[in-house]
Amino acid sequence: IICGFVLGLCAVSNLAAQRPVPDWVRDGVIYEIYPRAFSQQGNFNATTARLDELKDLGVTILWLMPIHPIGQEKKKGTIGSPYAVRDYYAINRDYGTADDLKRLVREAHARGMKVIIDIVANHTSWDSVLMKHPEFYKRDAKGNITYPYDWYDIAALNYDNQELRRYMRDMLKYWLREFDLDGFRCDVAGEVPTDFWETARLALEDVKPNIMMLAEAHKPELQVKAFDLDYSWPLHSALTDVLQGRAPASRLRGEWEKEQREWPAGALHMRFSDNHDERRAITRFGEPAALAASAFVFMLDGVPMLYNGMEIGDTTESGAPALFEKLPIFWTFEQRRPEFRKFYKQLMTLRRRSK
Repeated sequence: IICGFVLGLCAVSNLAAQRPVPDWVRDGVIYEIYPRAFSQQGNFNATTARLDELKDLGVTILWLMPIHPIGQEKKKGTIGSPYAVRDYYAINRDYGTADDLKRLVREAHARGMKVIIDIVANHTSWDSVLMKHPEFYKRDAKGNITYPYDWYDIAALNYDNQELRRYMRDMLKYWLREFDLDGFRCDVAGEVPTDFWETARLALEDVKPNIMMLAEAHKPELQVKAFDLDYSWPLHSALTDVLQGRAPASRLRGEWEKEQREWPAGALHMRFSDNHDERRAITRFGEPAALAASAFVFMLDGVPMLYNGMEIGDTTESGAPALFEKLPIFWTFEQRRPEFRKFYKQLMTLRRRSK
């Protein structure tokens, strides 16, 4: 099914062109790291200690989930969400120091890997340092600072405010300049005005050319001037429906062709079957189908992503991602599922050898 799908894809005309994308992005394999869960220690140094394993696996781009201090007011769970950022300029002390992060980036670069960090530009925690600027926030009909959707643990930022825009651009430049990072994964990017991202991209390229910008969104206009790639959410949803018996496999072709019609010509999408927002793929699909899903992801155009421990079949009884708690990867699963790492290494080797 996979081979027939990939070989049978046909190009469809597009309305606009994708912005130029660096080769290292187009040819990359992304590995999403949740520092809290990646090791028992839950810090940068423990991540640095496993870089050789990730390099050997075939990973080329490390994505660190938010590294900033976590807000405690109205927090979810016992620790709180990493996406409820208290200070954009600070580092979560549980993860280590600025020097520890610089060492992680330096050691990754020495192994030919790039490093991007998560930026949560749409909202902050309720105890954020930015609360001293209440004009930076959106208001409800009663004039109170509000939050998006049902995300009660965070407060929504207001990009009608030009000072907020300046603050956020300067903050992004700071992380590139001071830590030699290679770009950003931008949380809920579609909820932030596109013109902000376009302006920010120009400013960031002045600091460091050929960076990577990944949008957590599926919105064509974002890839014309601002982002290199986005999330292929509809295809991910289709894959889940197919593997769980709710849709025919032909739905996958339909979603792919829709992207070809509606997105800029040559647009890249991050392809994934697992991430921090959902139960683990191995829990949702079972072992054989989880591996089939990964084979599908790696055979498609775009940039494939592995999440935190997929290469050993990491899971829990519930399969929950534990976004608000501490639940380290069970690295001992590698002894129970040794075929997983071999499988993923072979996939990456095959992809790397094929244009």
